[in-house]
Amino acid sequence: MAMQADFVIIGAGIAGASIGYWLAPHADVVLLERESHAGYHSTGRSAALFMESYGTPQVRALTKASRAFLASPPAGFAEHPLLSPRGAMLVATDGQEELLAEHWRVLSAVTANARQLSAAAACELVPVLRPDKVIGAVLEPDASDMDVNAIHQGYLRGIKRAGGVVQCDAGVTSLQRNNGKWIVQAGEHTVETSVVINASGAWADEIGALAGARLIGLQPKRRAAFTFAPPKDLLTSHWPAVIDAAEDWYLKPDAGMLLGSPANADPVPPQDVQPEEMDIALAIHRIEAMTTLGIRRPTRIWAGLRSFVADGDLVGGFDPVAPGFFWVAAQGGYGIQTSAAMGEACAALARGGAIPATIAAYGLTPATLGPARLAPVR
Repeated sequence: MAMQADFVIIGAGIAGASIGYWLAPHADVVLLERESHAGYHSTGRSAALFMESYGTPQVRALTKASRAFLASPPAGFAEHPLLSPRGAMLVATDGQEELLAEHWRVLSAVTANARQLSAAAACELVPVLRPDKVIGAVLEPDASDMDVNAIHQGYLRGIKRAGGVVQCDAGVTSLQRNNGKWIVQAGEHTVETSVVINASGAWADEIGALAGARLIGLQPKRRAAFTFAPPKDLLTSHWPAVIDAAEDWYLKPDAGMLLGSPANADPVPPQDVQPEEMDIALAIHRIEAMTTLGIRRPTRIWAGLRSFVADGDLVGGFDPVAPGFFWVAAQGGYGIQTSAAMGEACAALARGGAIPATIAAYGLTPATLGPARLAPVR
């Protein structure tokens, strides 16, 4: 016999977990995850930096709207703070003057704490930067490290506490519409529901195809990262994240190590993505060219998928052609930092309500989130 639920959420990464957190207190929720544990793909591979200046205007609005929750979550959500001070510094070299100026324009509109730094000041803050390479920098002091696992697990615990079901090893293989209901088949599990929420990350278009929905043209992109040991006797824990003005590389302290990336965005099919040796080598070359760091051997390498639609914004809303089919997709590299506002807004829309006023105040509307804004995929 099929289980009954008001909402079935497909995918237990940050998108599914966050919308489920706000739905479960009001409705019967079943969250289905095909992997053996939640957050295996993009969520578990995030670089975990909260930056209000990062992304498109829509992304920045969702990030700003999420800060209050992440900075002060409800009692019992997590045992430790979700955000911790880090700061982020964007550095420029010759030829990147316009990129630096554009980032300053965005950053100065985001926070009154933004600072423009001379080359000397940037090198003083991060002394491994090469003085002959850096022409200037801008600093976002409000940028923070995020405890991704605590955020993700807090959402999942909230679902369970409210009576929701989180079922792993339950990959969806069939979505059938019958008498105004969806019949969802996931392995040995069958669930009947009024609303299917597609939060399946890089696989969202594949799930959309099962439902006969209008696809959103989702493109997963591979990003590689690695950690390595800092030089002995060099204190790095207080450094801000350092990002190249062209976003060709970045570097940040990470649990006593340093984390580096070429900031690549290579289109790939949805998959359990693995790092390419060339990506790691490219990141090492770029970081060594701008700093005095010598990276002999990474201690760990990995890659994750960041999935985008054509306009680079997140997608949250009912499908234009498939009744009762709701998209929460295209998180790109912003899913963690936008999760509070995106989850709460989408939960309200999925229940047939309005975006909460505290989130709408940032200029977010159903139209700016919804899939109908996107051109049909042929």
